[in-house]
Amino acid sequence: MDRPHGPDLLDQAFTRAAGASRVAGNSVRLLRDGAENYPEWLRAISGAQRHICFENFIFYEDEVGAEFSAALIERAQAGIAVRLIYDWLGCLGKASKHFWRPLIAAGVRVRCFNPPRAAHPIRWLQRDHRKLLAVDGEIGFVTGLCVGQHWRGEPQRGIAPWRDTGLEIRGPALSAMECAFAEVWDVSEPVIGATRTLAADAFAPFDPPLQPAAAAGTVALRVVATAPGTLAVLRLDQLIAAAASRTLWITDAYFAGIPPYIQALRAAALDGVDVRLLVPGASDISILRPLSQAGYRPLLEAGVRVFEWKGSMLHAKTAVADGRWARVGSSNLNIASWVGNYELDVLVEDESFPAQMERMFESDMAGSTEIVLRRNRRRLRAMAGGLIAHGTRRRREDRMPADARTSERSGGAGRAAAGALRLGRTVGAALTEQRVLATTEARIVAFVAIAAALLAIAVVIWPWVAAAPAALFLGWASLVLFTRAFALRRQRRQHGLPTARLERTPTPLEDHSAE
Repeated sequence: MDRPHGPDLLDQAFTRAAGASRVAGNSVRLLRDGAENYPEWLRAISGAQRHICFENFIFYEDEVGAEFSAALIERAQAGIAVRLIYDWLGCLGKASKHFWRPLIAAGVRVRCFNPPRAAHPIRWLQRDHRKLLAVDGEIGFVTGLCVGQHWRGEPQRGIAPWRDTGLEIRGPALSAMECAFAEVWDVSEPVIGATRTLAADAFAPFDPPLQPAAAAGTVALRVVATAPGTLAVLRLDQLIAAAASRTLWITDAYFAGIPPYIQALRAAALDGVDVRLLVPGASDISILRPLSQAGYRPLLEAGVRVFEWKGSMLHAKTAVADGRWARVGSSNLNIASWVGNYELDVLVEDESFPAQMERMFESDMAGSTEIVLRRNRRRLRAMAGGLIAHGTRRRREDRMPADARTSERSGGAGRAAAGALRLGRTVGAALTEQRVLATTEARIVAFVAIAAALLAIAVVIWPWVAAAPAALFLGWASLVLFTRAFALRRQRRQHGLPTARLERTPTPLEDHSAE
């Protein structure tokens, strides 16, 4: 059998790493921020003739949320099949039950992903972090934007919109996008309305059309739909880092790279690839900035250039390599997105589209501050940067503007996990001395030391402080496990299945049956 080689071998590697085949014949349009994304979303919704699939991590109960709610209600009342999925944890404190009731009453089929269940004490870590809108199998959007006022801003109050990126897609790739939606739809729970009743079709699975849409352009892409534990985006990101020969420019909202990915970026930079990382200068979770800074050193030492965005919250998740590959979607570069979430990204393999992504990245660098490593003092120092040509850097101190520090609070397991990962790596380095700690990590180490001391004192004085939570957790876990074991045993008996036992086959030397 002939083995693939050259471009065919790379295509095979991408297909296996991402678990997504290359789909040709699409048109792709780059959309920046809420000012470009939201009007196109609303236009697509209002033009729906058959069905709407809307999936997002957060729907805010604010002016923007009300606008989208009204658009979906209008289509549902017109007889269009409207399906909506939201994440329970993402919308916790963002949208109340009063937000969903009018939608359900109008006929919108609403499902909630992974609300807490006592029988699944650990499963709450799995989240639906995807941002997807697909209409009639003809037009779709894959983005990093949630639905809320943050992405539109409030000019009258001097609050700038959050910086984000999305794609509008037409063509055969819509089939893969709707299949990704169906995957989460089938594992989500129908939301009960004010009448405590549901239509029978609310429980029905969503079956995407079997016939893909007609070709709408010349762009080839992959729809990378990941589920918890699959690591598809991590494998893909590592592969792109290994394949890049000239440039690799990355934008990420909650960067907390694990050692394998950090090593992939370092290896590319040491091999002469222009690797750049753009991250927020101010985060919607204030503790994340010093935690992110703590991870800069190994990247900077290898030649990776790190930039901090000086505007409002940077929420985009994109990458572009060699002017050949571009990724846009919902996945952050941290363990929560790689391992714990349902995520959706698009890898565009084209020559013209990545050039647009590069121009957008260069525009973002004009509003960013470059971080450089001062080896003589073993510390990081932010230096002013404008639009920096390759190989040149301006070095002057700069400060974040006050409005960049002003952030709106937005939660999520992904960001909490990213912070926990950074905290663990810093404390681990302080205890094991496996790497030199940066001065920016002093506050983190001191905070953990004080917390550990207070906890130790509390345990000595009040032993039940440690014993009671442990006993409660172990009791809860044992009850859940016993319940699960009895349920499985009952199912086995109902189906008349024998009890499975492992038997060891004797080796020839042990078989004495002939003696």
